[in-house]
Amino acid sequence: MATSRTVICLLRNDLRLHDNELFFWAQKNADHIVPLYCFDPRHYVGTYNFNFPKTGPFRLRFLLESVRDLRNTLRSKGSNLVVRRGKPEEVVADLIKQLGSVSSVAFHEEVASEELNVEKKVKEVCARMKVKVHTCWGSTLFHRDDLPFLHMSRLPDVYTEFRKAVESQSRVRPVFPTPDRLSPLPPGLEDGVIPTAEDLEQTEAETDPRSAFPCSGGENQALARLKHYFWDTDAVATYKETRNGLIGVDYSTKFSPWLAMGCISPRYIYHQIKKYEQERTANQSTYWVIFELLWRDYFKFVGVKYGNKMFFVKGLQDKSLPWKRDTKLFDAWKEGRTGVPFVDANMRELAMTGFMPNRGRQNVASFLTKDLGLDWRMGAEWFEYLLIDHDVCSNYGNWLYSAGIGNDPRENRKFNMIKQALDYDSNGDYVRQWIPELAAVRGADVHTPWNLSSASLSHAHVSLGETYPTPIVIAPEWGRHFNKKPSGPGPSRKGKKGPSHTPKQHRDRGIDFYFNKSKNL
Repeated sequence: MATSRTVICLLRNDLRLHDNELFFWAQKNADHIVPLYCFDPRHYVGTYNFNFPKTGPFRLRFLLESVRDLRNTLRSKGSNLVVRRGKPEEVVADLIKQLGSVSSVAFHEEVASEELNVEKKVKEVCARMKVKVHTCWGSTLFHRDDLPFLHMSRLPDVYTEFRKAVESQSRVRPVFPTPDRLSPLPPGLEDGVIPTAEDLEQTEAETDPRSAFPCSGGENQALARLKHYFWDTDAVATYKETRNGLIGVDYSTKFSPWLAMGCISPRYIYHQIKKYEQERTANQSTYWVIFELLWRDYFKFVGVKYGNKMFFVKGLQDKSLPWKRDTKLFDAWKEGRTGVPFVDANMRELAMTGFMPNRGRQNVASFLTKDLGLDWRMGAEWFEYLLIDHDVCSNYGNWLYSAGIGNDPRENRKFNMIKQALDYDSNGDYVRQWIPELAAVRGADVHTPWNLSSASLSHAHVSLGETYPTPIVIAPEWGRHFNKKPSGPGPSRKGKKGPSHTPKQHRDRGIDFYFNKSKNL
């Protein structure tokens, strides 16, 4: 009798069944499939330079939900998700020994050094135990092999050049079909218990009712979110106008946490956009979702091109800058106590929910690097700790960009905190939502409490330096905007009922961030 062939599918940031080449390949090449997820102890230690917790409570909760969701999906297809605690290379070695029938180990290739190190060790184990390795590339919209550059070293250092090249010379591959049934686990293999946060010695996440991302992890939730945002509400048709919003769930797609863990495939999103454009409407907003997916691709490929330079203090440009490591300034930034309300509101939202609007991320990064002059890696590692949607290439790529040592065609880009606050939170509703100490300061005055008279402060029950901090820095250019506050109450952006609208004159600010030559952001 022929021996049965078993394939181990080592899952990492690809927690889905749809458009997953591993399952498609394994189904054709095995009698038994072992879908495997390992809770790697190296993910629950400190960050590299500053020893912040590597996986924060919100991302861990999202991961546990995603793992549970995938297990349920696989069970419905006649399979199961095998869960183990331990280093993948050691778990794989144990399973090969235990099962005796493993012909191949398959996994998706990743980009950054820690993930590549796991791949190297798994390959060494397989070589030693005479088991084949099958690898796939599946985390980007455009496949690595389809890029119109002879070699990754030829990847352009400016996003626009990359975007124009792939849009005109490459195509997005079709999605892999979702299998109706999967080959079962080998007989007698324990599926294993999904750990709790406590088991992993991590803090449990607490839910904040103000969260702009009150969603759960998992492929099913990701597909439901796409259905809601595209087909049920048509919110995608106004995405370009609303994506710089600050309050509510539907001002942006919110796909990023699911993309980061691979619960949804970028190719699936792309083909759904194309279907939507055919059946409903095609406009700048529908294109802009693809534009943002291309940014995500770009940072992944930048990570492939530059490797560990992504993490070096001098960045991709090898540029020495006099970064400071002032813990008092950094603590004020991370705790939302800088005395600059727009910065503090964003930092508090991050700490309380694991999410921050894209507009906020650009501003707090600029504030840390340009206004405070602090080492950009302090900010990058703090984000790595707390963000639900942390993706190593996007996070470090964006921080390098903000620090002026990454892929930015423009020198010395610096955001004006007051101008940005007035542009995107014109009535101050966002700030008041996250800084209750300032709740009684009306309108746009909430952005510059240090400019208010003592009578106004007293009336609003604010005592600067006591109930709310005095600013740790006031940049000279902010003064140009102190008296430009909108007259009248302005549009209120309430709750979770719908998109939080970006004022008409600022609707293209997202593209300005990347392409504008004006220094006055």
